[in-house]
Amino acid sequence: MDLCMLVVSLILEIIFIALFSSHPVVAANSKLFREYIGAEDKGVTFSDVPINEDVDFHFILSFAIDYTTSSSSPPSPTNGDFRVYRDTQNLNPSHVSSLKTHYRNVKVAMSLGGDTIANNEKVYFSPKTINSWVRNAMHSVTDISRRYHLDGIDIDYEHFHADADTFAECIGRLLFFLKQNGVVSFASIAPYNDDSVQPHYLALWRKYGHVIDYVNFQFYAYEKCINISQFLKYFDEQSSNYRGGKVLVSFGTDGSGGLSPENGFFMACRRLKHQGKLHGIFVWSADDSMKDGFRYEKLSQTLLAKSI
Repeated sequence: MDLCMLVVSLILEIIFIALFSSHPVVAANSKLFREYIGAEDKGVTFSDVPINEDVDFHFILSFAIDYTTSSSSPPSPTNGDFRVYRDTQNLNPSHVSSLKTHYRNVKVAMSLGGDTIANNEKVYFSPKTINSWVRNAMHSVTDISRRYHLDGIDIDYEHFHADADTFAECIGRLLFFLKQNGVVSFASIAPYNDDSVQPHYLALWRKYGHVIDYVNFQFYAYEKCINISQFLKYFDEQSSNYRGGKVLVSFGTDGSGGLSPENGFFMACRRLKHQGKLHGIFVWSADDSMKDGFRYEKLSQTLLAKSI
């Protein structure tokens, strides 16, 4: 190969890497089922939730928050020093170990942030500086992850005292560190369609999408009583926004919006499955589903486990 051809070949290789390395090619249908658990302190346990051994099951502990836990004053931001804010009596490290010993198809993640804290005060992403927040978060999240034998991290901030670029740098660097150092093996984000929220996650995706494995898009944050066609339209829109990512479909069992199981959610899932686009299902949340005996969790896992 002469020098000219070698240069052309190298240039084409660089272009190929630049175009395709940031976000992996999306796989076809998967059998991934994910469920948030513990946020509402209703006493739900891992053993309460039905687990189909033919799916890949992720529990997502909700939440760890970088806020103080003082009972004498309102909680305040701690600049990346995360503490566990969930039902630690029923969802503690020994429960996680026992669960994972019992079920080889189960992994456990932890979600950072959330919507509100004590007395329904909003949880804000509020770093003092990028470097100081990342340094504190690396230490505190690593400590919690190892204590709880976690496999993954989920990002679910919904309110912000920082711009999108700062959020992208802080979260992106944290996720890169956790995965690079083997603290966790997968990471997800949980955006929804809101002008004050989505730009932060899109900035993160553009710069650090290569370290994000799943997009837990909150389709239940859309208006109530949407139909199947609207739901599929929203799915296509968000798949375009997070191009190259595994966008999971979702519903809430807390009376929130979106396409409910009663109104055609599973029919929409079957359509996506026939198109090779069903990358998984997640539910918010086990705490709310307990009252109905986890009816829709069972149906979701059955659908995922079945071949087309």
